[in-house]
Formats: sequence, C-alpha cells, structure tokens
Amino acid sequence: MRDHQGRTAIVTGAGSGIGRAIATRLASEGAAIAVLDVNEAGAAETIEMITSAGGRASFVYCDVANRDVVHEAVSAAVDMLGSLTYLVNNAGVVTMSGLADVTQQEWDFVLGVNLTGPFLVTQAAAPHLKAAGGGAVVNLSTVEASVVVASGPHCQPHYNASKGGIPMLTKALAVELSAQGTRVNAIAPGPINTRFTGGDITGPEAMEFMKTRLLIPRVGEPADIAAAASFLLSDDASYITGIELPVDGGWLTR
Repeated sequence: MRDHQGRTAIVTGAGSGIGRAIATRLASEGAAIAVLDVNEAGAAETIEMITSAGGRASFVYCDVANRDVVHEAVSAAVDMLGSLTYLVNNAGVVTMSGLADVTQQEWDFVLGVNLTGPFLVTQAAAPHLKAAGGGAVVNLSTVEASVVVASGPHCQPHYNASKGGIPMLTKALAVELSAQGTRVNAIAPGPINTRFTGGDITGPEAMEFMKTRLLIPRVGEPADIAAAASFLLSDDASYITGIELPVDGGWLTR
C-alpha cells in the first residue's frame, strides 16, 4: 500500500472496471476522489464502495469527448476536492465492428472518448495541477496500441487507432507539462477481466487463445492495473515521466 494522504484525484470512467479499481485503490490509500463518468448508477456504486470504507468521493457527470462539459466537470470536481494532484484518464469505449462495417459515427465515438477525451481532460486539469504544485497524470492505453489482437475474423481498427495515439499523446503531454512539475505516464493493460468487450475472457476457449501470448498464465484483474496506477502517481515514481508501462502478463514480450 502507498501513501496518498492529502492527495486528490480525478478518475474518469470510474463507474466500473479498471476505473473503479483505481478509484477505490487510491481512496483506500488516503486520496479524495472525484468520479467523472456518464454512468451515474455505476458511479454511485463506486462512491458507496469508497465511502463505506471510510474514504471520500463525489460524482461529477462528464462526457469526456465534449470540451464544454469537460471544463465544467473539472472545475466542479476541483471545487469539491479543494485542489487537484492526480488525474487518471481511464474512460474508454469500443464497438466490435471490423473495417468493412465500422461507420463514421462509430469511428468518431471511439476516437472521441479514447483519444480526444484524455487530451481535453488533461488540458482542463493542467492549470489546477500546476496550482497544487505539479502532480501526476496517468493515461490508460492497451497492448493494442502496439499490436493488433484479433481472436475472431477481424479486429477493431477504430479502437486500435484511438489507443495507438495514447503513447505519443502521453509523451507530448509529459514534455508540455514538465515545466510546471507535472509528470505524465501511461499504462498498457493486457487482457483484463472486466467484460469491457461484452464477452467472457476467462472461459476455456478464450484462455486457449490467450495462453499462446501470455507468459503469466492468467487473465489480469482490475486490481493489477490499479496497483500500477498507484505507483505511477506516487512519489516513488517521481523520476518517471513520458513512459507507457505494460501490465500485460508478458503479452508484448513475444
């Protein structure tokens, strides 16, 4: 466990999955959390998990692809928290269409949330991070930013493109925000047990496919990503910026 006492964090997409795990982990280590999501019911569950354990959390509605909404949400979150020391850009979406079927609406939706979102939220949060003395940002990427994973007849090129931009956005933001003392890093999860794609990746057929790539023979859990995020945000990572950390069971090694 790390010490995040006195720290404050915005976590986007914290109403479920990896975002929820990161929010609850940081809260358990002392940080106050602003849960930014479009899923109010899921956000309420996350907040209940945090507050019932003695932590502090609040909800702010935020569509990360909408600039005006983002700026209003970040301002509201900082007002609630009192300051901002951490930002986790976790909100993400996917549709399971291949090249022949993906519509421009799907392309715009996925790129808007997965790539434009982290840009807009970081842009809005940067002055608040500076005012608090610097702080740290973690962006969520995926192994599919580096390799194409297709267990079926096609991949999802719009999703790959959206996540492929995160490592370079992370580097650019690390350069841009270094003068204000803000570190920016990314995490690239491998297969994580969240039902993100709507399917079960823990079943025998899925595991048979994944074992050809995984060096650690299990599906990752949201807690694995939360642990990495806690580290990258913490003072223990004070000399690390601009990187993408794979948390993938060795997926990218082969």
